[in-house]
Amino acid sequence: MTSTLVRTYRRIRFGEPLIVVSGLPRSGTSMTMQMLEAAGLSIATDGIRKAGEDNPKGYYEYERVKELEKEPDKSYLKEFRGKTIKVISFLLKDLPETNNYKVVFMRRNLDEVLASQTKMLKNRAEASETSDEDMLEVYKNHLYKVNYLMKHRSCFELLEVNYKDVVANPRREAERISEFLGNLDVDKMTRAVDEKLYRNRR
Repeated sequence: MTSTLVRTYRRIRFGEPLIVVSGLPRSGTSMTMQMLEAAGLSIATDGIRKAGEDNPKGYYEYERVKELEKEPDKSYLKEFRGKTIKVISFLLKDLPETNNYKVVFMRRNLDEVLASQTKMLKNRAEASETSDEDMLEVYKNHLYKVNYLMKHRSCFELLEVNYKDVVANPRREAERISEFLGNLDVDKMTRAVDEKLYRNRR
């Protein structure tokens, strides 16, 4: 675990943290971005990926971030200190140490994740090349690595949020997020949660 002294030193050296919303695909990251936008936080998104049937309220993505693994120069991320950006969980390892990050990590039942992905692929007339059984193992191993990463890199602070809990009790989870990030508008965050979009349930 990272000590308070280390975090204080990092804050002085690297400044305000980036707020990172992360998780597996189809785990509720877009919903969380909507909540934080409603609370008045500045959102990093370029609007390139448009809303659609699978995400009717938008994806809230910043396309360049998808190249983190390949792009050697990540200095542009400094521009987003104090702002909120969505980073898929597979790319968390590629975030540079030269920033601080407060990570709101969305957890969702893996069967629901797979069901949502299957539906999305069907809507796009695409098919998965990997069986659900194999994907479950990939996801389980990946989440273990993410957990290790969050505990052993001092640039990260972590709050885990369960998608199902947000839908069931949005105010309680909004209060947790507000406490983690600091004095947000809980009422507006709560109203941003649309229970009708919880369509792939276990």
